[in-house]
Formats: sequence, C-alpha cells, structure tokens
Amino acid sequence: MPSWFRLYTHTPRRTSSDERTVSRLFSAHPKKAKKAQRDIQHLLLATDTFLGEEAATAIAAALQRHGHSARVQRITDLRTSDLAEFRLAMSEIVRLCAHEIQSYRQRGYRVVFNLTGGFKSVQGFMQALGMIYADESIYIFENTSELLRLPKLPLAEPDALTIVREHQRIFRRLEAGLPVPSEDARQVPETLLMELNGMVTFSIWGELIWNEGRKRLFQERIWASVDPKIQFGPDFLSSTDKCSAAEKAHINERILDLTRWHCGSGVNLNRLDVKKLRQPDKGSTHECDAWASGEAKRIFLHYEGDCLVLDRLGSGLH
Repeated sequence: MPSWFRLYTHTPRRTSSDERTVSRLFSAHPKKAKKAQRDIQHLLLATDTFLGEEAATAIAAALQRHGHSARVQRITDLRTSDLAEFRLAMSEIVRLCAHEIQSYRQRGYRVVFNLTGGFKSVQGFMQALGMIYADESIYIFENTSELLRLPKLPLAEPDALTIVREHQRIFRRLEAGLPVPSEDARQVPETLLMELNGMVTFSIWGELIWNEGRKRLFQERIWASVDPKIQFGPDFLSSTDKCSAAEKAHINERILDLTRWHCGSGVNLNRLDVKKLRQPDKGSTHECDAWASGEAKRIFLHYEGDCLVLDRLGSGLH
C-alpha cells in the first residue's frame, strides 16, 4: 500500500486530532487522495508560545513525511492571557485571510479550515472567518471519528460594499496607517472601530468588512487622495481612462501604498518599488510600480515641496 494512502486510511491512534481530521477528510475521497498529495498546501497557524510553535512544527513534519507541502506561521500575540493582545492577533489572522488565503482561491485552490485543534476562543473566531473565507470548515465530531463539515455561508457583499463606500475616506486613511481622530469617525458603526487615546483603528470586524468591500470599491473608479501630500497632476486621471476594473483596483492599492510610504511608515514595499528615474521624463523624476503582471505599468511622479504629485500612468522607460 503506498504511503500517501496509508495516511488517510490507517492513521495511528496516537496522532494529533489535527492529523486525524486530515485523514478523515481524504479517506472520504480515496480516489482524490493521490492528487491531493501533490497539490494540497497546509498552512498551520501557531500560537505565540514555544509549545504552540513546537506542536505546529511537529504536525507539519508529519504531513511532510507523507509528501505534503506544509508550513507553520506563528501569529504574533496569539495567546489567551491578554484580551488586547488576542484582538491584535485576530486582526493579523483577518489580514492573512484577506490576502494570502484569497490568493490561493484565485489560483483555483479549494480552501478548507481544519478547526479541530486549538483554543476554544480561537476556534469560535476561525469558524466565523471560515463562513466567509473558506469553502468549508471541518472538525472531528466530539470523541468519534466522524467528520463534521460546515459549508461556506455567503457574505452579504452588497451590504459590506455599502458600508465601505459610505465611509471609504476614513477606511482608506486607516489602511494607509494615517491618524483618524475619534471625532471624525462618529458616523462609522461603533462595532467596526476601536478607540484608543482619542484615535480610532479597525476592529476585527471592521477590518473584515473593509477587506470584503474594498475589492469592489477599488474597481469602480480611481479614488481621490486621502492626504494633501499626495496629489494628482492634471493628466493623471485621463491616463487611467482605458484601465479595466482590475487595473483600477491595482492603481488604488498603489496610491494607498504611496500614501503609507510618503505620509506614514516610510516603508517602500516591493510591490510599490519607488525609485528615481535616470533622467527626468515629461516633468516626472520618479516612478513606482502600478502592477507587474501582463503588460506592466508604472506611475510616474515628481515632488513639489513636501507633496508627491502623480503625473501619469504609463509603460516603463527601461
């Protein structure tokens, strides 16, 4: 009997509950098991503790011995000793789902949350996330070997988009890492924000709503800058007229990255890659990536005092 099939049909009793759940998932579909061995990607979320990371690493090693790709991601502050830290950890998981997990789905993967192990408080939160980001969530039912499968529930995307559109300026400032005084956010539903020292930031659910709604929001149009230090030149918007909805979304994301870099953290992300031109071109002195796939485009820029002016969208010069 090949080793990949033994994992699914003869799991030893002393294996972890997480491994038993994986075993039950594939023993229900034995004809797909060999294909799954080649294609499946396991991402194990570890608590921010020595034992949590050691346990996740041991499970990853067991999966790898059977030919699977498995990696461990330790979630900062994921502990149950402090509620404030726990909330920060949940926000990190939301961002992980919104970006990395979604990218797997876009590449044709089926996303399954295995919620058998872990803290009960984390399980409850992950079950809620699974209703949105996973195709299904799975458990071993109580002390049996039966697999409990919970399908994805549709998120009311029009509702999320309505909320995001109504408060898009505040949400975009928060995404760019810019300060938002509590007074400016009075009209935003209180469950979507957290207040600290007179300023607001996303709550866990606010970040979830934002990440769902922003995809559609950014496809609609090129949104105005949220900070006066980022300005559009006279030809910038017209240079984007022929962009598709997906390309508009890329441009909106890069404008936020530019805002974060120039007005906030100062981090020049790889996807942004701001750099000086070898020679000025049509008044532009700098460029950054708009998107890198397909027919890659650049946003050309120049400085006016402490302001960054976006001149036009175009092809790279080199």
